[in-house]
Amino acid sequence: MNTLIHRPRRLRRTASLRALVRETQLRPDDLIYPLFVCGGEGVRREIRSMPGVFNLSIDELVREAEATKKEGINTLIVFGIPASKDEVGSGAYAAEGVVQQAIRAIRHEVGDIVIIADTCLCEYTSHGHCGLIENNDVANDPSLDLIAKTAVSQAQAGADIIAPSGMMDGMVQAIRTALDEAGFSDTPILSYAIKYASAYYGPFRDAADSTPQFGDRRSYQMDSANIREAVREADLDVEQGADMLMVKPALPYLDIIKVARERYNLPIAAYQVSGEYAQIKAAGQLGWIDEQRVMMESLIAIKRAGADMILTYFAREALKHL
Repeated sequence: MNTLIHRPRRLRRTASLRALVRETQLRPDDLIYPLFVCGGEGVRREIRSMPGVFNLSIDELVREAEATKKEGINTLIVFGIPASKDEVGSGAYAAEGVVQQAIRAIRHEVGDIVIIADTCLCEYTSHGHCGLIENNDVANDPSLDLIAKTAVSQAQAGADIIAPSGMMDGMVQAIRTALDEAGFSDTPILSYAIKYASAYYGPFRDAADSTPQFGDRRSYQMDSANIREAVREADLDVEQGADMLMVKPALPYLDIIKVARERYNLPIAAYQVSGEYAQIKAAGQLGWIDEQRVMMESLIAIKRAGADMILTYFAREALKHL
């Protein structure tokens, strides 16, 4: 008789046993649901490259937020699609900008739900870049004033968390100073501290109509080959007052999430971006993969790497499997 002392399979025998000893747990509170808000009324326009994701007018956005809250997801991040754009992205910081209106509407109608405001200019500039253009390049320091102004306007509208995503040097410090001076010292900053210049953002740019009209964003977003630079970026944001750090994208950068988790004693977020979502959706629709299982496996991988929270377009779908 072959007597084995160690039989790891003993703990895999039934679903209940596997659940009992499961090391990584994904909870509803770990999920953040991204939403795109646009002008108009009764608008629910599906994004071609992101099946199941929509551009929503404010009334439809409120309905989506209400449904999300009832299902058990308590945090949203809101991205704006303005009716018009200009060289300085004035819609980003306008008191009656589409995101500001949306935040107020969600706060009034839904109440106790965490609202994160994406704080950037690229969705609002006619050129599609994340800052002001000078001499055919993105001017870092002049852009900081507008980014800080945007953050204050979002906080005034009722945003719980400000999430700067432009990767401008010094953006966290500029925002922290502006928020404090405006009386929002208790409003936390979730910094897109480690944001790579990724091809995985393509569908988002369809959704937000934010593709750069010239050049690309590699002069301010990170080179995908770099780890030490990621640490430096995050170190600087922590030094400037970031309360939480984000890694974007997620699945191609699990090693970066792990480094961030081990190095920083702050909450770590990871953004499962539009391209990650789209490729799972497309392969699932073609029958090449089991979409639901791959969705959950991908989210568990992100959590296992060290993310405390995950921004994902799968949030509502994933909730059904938790």
